[in-house]
Formats: sequence, C-alpha cells, structure tokens
Amino acid sequence: MKLAPLNTVQNAHDDSVWTAAWVPATEDSPPLLLTGSLDETVRLWNPEGPEKVQTNTGHCLGVVSVAAHPSGRIAASASIDSFIRVFDVATNNTIATLEAPPSEVWQLQFNPQGTTLAAAGGGSASVKLWDTAEWKLVAALEVPRPEGLKPSEKSGSKKFALSVAWSPDGRQIACGSMDGTISVFDVPRAKFMHHLEGHCMPVRSLVYSSAPLDSRVLFSASDDSHVHVYDAERKTLITSMSGHSSWVLSVDVSPDGAAIATGSSDKTVRLWDLKMRAATQILTSHNDQVWAVAFGPPLRTDVRSCLLASVSDDKSVSFYKYY
Repeated sequence: MKLAPLNTVQNAHDDSVWTAAWVPATEDSPPLLLTGSLDETVRLWNPEGPEKVQTNTGHCLGVVSVAAHPSGRIAASASIDSFIRVFDVATNNTIATLEAPPSEVWQLQFNPQGTTLAAAGGGSASVKLWDTAEWKLVAALEVPRPEGLKPSEKSGSKKFALSVAWSPDGRQIACGSMDGTISVFDVPRAKFMHHLEGHCMPVRSLVYSSAPLDSRVLFSASDDSHVHVYDAERKTLITSMSGHSSWVLSVDVSPDGAAIATGSSDKTVRLWDLKMRAATQILTSHNDQVWAVAFGPPLRTDVRSCLLASVSDDKSVSFYKYY
C-alpha cells in the first residue's frame, strides 16, 4: 500500500486547521471533507478539484472537532465556545445546538449506527452521549480518577478527556485522557470496564480497526511520540510503534484495515504497514504541525483505493490517494 500526494489547498482556512472528517456519499452528493479551524468556521470540500463547497459559520471561537453522521446528511462541530452545533450538510441549517460548559467538549464521534453522538468531555473527565432522535443527553460516562489520591488532589485535571472512539459494533467506547490512560466503557450498561495503559503523555486520537476480524483492535496516538495497538477487550498492548520525532496528534485506519496514517507536530504524515508494524512512507506536504488525518470511503472507480486528507496549523488541507 502507498500514498500518492494529489493536491494541497493552501490557505484553505484563515487560521490553523484543527480537525477533519469525511461525510459519506449520498444519492445527491459525492463524499465530502469537513474541516474545522481556529478561524471559527467549518468548511466543506469536494476532493474533485479540490473545491470549497461552502463555509459554515455559527461558532464564536475555534472549532476543535467535526464529525459526520453515517447517513451523510447531518454533521456536528464542537468549539471552545462551549457549544456543539448539529447541522444539515446540504443546507447548513442548524438542527440542534447542544450546550457544554467551557472545555467540556474536545472530540466528537457518531456511533456506527448513527443513533448516538459521543463527546469527550474535557475538564468534566467524562464522555457525554446524546441521542440523535431528540438530541437529548442520555448518559455521561465518568472516567475514573486515579486511585490513592487524597480528596484535595482529585482536581481531575490529569483526567481531562481528549479523544473518543466507538467500537465497530457500537457497544464500546474508548476515551483517551491527558494523563496517558485510555478508558474503555460498556455503552449499553453505561459502565466503565477497564483502563488501557502504556502511554505516559496525552492520548489525542483513537480509532478502532476497520477490519472485521480485528474489531477489538484499538489504535492510539500520543504526545509521547508513539502509536500503540491494543486488544481493547483483553486489556493487552499488542505493539508500540515509533518513528515520529514529536507528538502524534492524529491516527486513522484505512478502510481495508491494512494500514494506519498518523499526523504529528513533527510536520509529517506517516503511513504504517500493520503487518510490518513500521512506517513505510513519510509525507511532507505541510510546513507546520499536522492536527488531523482522515481516510475517506473507497473510491467508486477503484474500490481498493481511497483518499486520505490531512490538515495543519499551516492553514492547508492536503489530499492523497491510498492504493
């Protein structure tokens, strides 16, 4: 497998681009890329060209996370203005505005069934769950505090929740924290299961494997410059992969489950072969830290291939072909 650079949109936003997510194709629209920026906007891109489809406003501070519903018709954006905005992708009409106090939302993710929106709850050290039928808060999964702390030390700052990922069957959620731990929850029972340990610095990005046989496999990206591969159910660290020279800010898995891509503050995007357990390609499309990488759906013209997008503090959005 390889990544071939296709296009880079310079000045895609007016400030740092912090987040990206693909919107699945619908009957009316091809797959589109959502990006969110410190410039307070969410932008929608057609990778053909690539061209900007629209600019969504509505936040009054930087956008830290975007997520697309599996239907491809609605999406959500979270900002440090303490609001989550749910909107219609085609019209940009606001469907719901979900309130979360300052620093209570750091990353968003819809479950694979599209029935629930999860938000890593920042300083509240929890994962908040909203149903997508009525947009009501249905659960708050509390990240356990470290044991052995005196009450005066339980400020929770070390348990700041940064990242969230759903298992492929939607029955589990993993949440990465500032202290390097990963908490795994049983969603139907709204119950904490166990921690995954091994990182010693913030875990900024998580993703479960897309391969059907590896649905327990979880990938994590951390400021300790490592990517970890876990068996999330058996609580085991399968392997630790290194290569980046600085914080690993984002990780995503290819649709075929054979590779992962990572973005780092060392300004590179790396492609990792999971059988070799090593980086096989280093891409230098950006000249500042890479905040997000996101694989798109398989291409209609070649189902074995897909697009990868990356976004950066340099204000650009880059597209690559994975094949």
